[in-house]
Amino acid sequence: MQKPQPMFWPHPLDPHKLLAQIDGGRRTSDYKENQDICVQGEAADSIFFIQKGRVKATVTSQQGKEATVGIFEEGQFFGEGCLNGQPTRIATMKALGDCRVTSISKAAMITALHDQPMFSELFIDHLLSRNSRIEADVIDQLFNSSERRLARLLLLLANYGKAGNPPIVPITLNQETLADMIGTTRSRVSFFMNKFRKLGLIDYNGKIEVHQSLLNAVLHDEPEIKTDEPG
Repeated sequence: MQKPQPMFWPHPLDPHKLLAQIDGGRRTSDYKENQDICVQGEAADSIFFIQKGRVKATVTSQQGKEATVGIFEEGQFFGEGCLNGQPTRIATMKALGDCRVTSISKAAMITALHDQPMFSELFIDHLLSRNSRIEADVIDQLFNSSERRLARLLLLLANYGKAGNPPIVPITLNQETLADMIGTTRSRVSFFMNKFRKLGLIDYNGKIEVHQSLLNAVLHDEPEIKTDEPG
């Protein structure tokens, strides 16, 4: 008896085609810069997929302090906590510039994961990538100085080293947001940004242009970003 052949899905998976196969329960909307996509505390009853643009995740404490906790990129999902019984949103998601986002109802998402193996593979790839990024962020926070954390964050936001070699892009986040994301103060970020600029690692004039030299400095542990400064 001939053994069944293993099934391989086309790679890379096309998320746009896979999303189009979901029967009902989805809606695509356009958002302007700083427009809320979902708000902390509201009912969590759908998952979102970023078709175009970037999305910022912010959390507000009971005392009213707001902090940026993540940036989500084109091709990523967010809001999947509702699949695990999360009743309300734990963060507010805002558009960073013009965005196009598809929302998928919880019921439609569950059906697609059960009935469409290729879509399920796409979603699992997303979860594994997210988990790897969280692990890397934790290690970064524990063992690297705030200067080195800032350098790594700038490289990630500019698209250096990402799969598929996407184009390098300028960064439009302000210093306070960058400080939130690496767990330090705005004054420390300002100090490091000025240092990076003087060393020719970045240009900073409204938008942050990150140069290849910053990546080289990080990869080779060069003295300009190796510091004993505590986080």
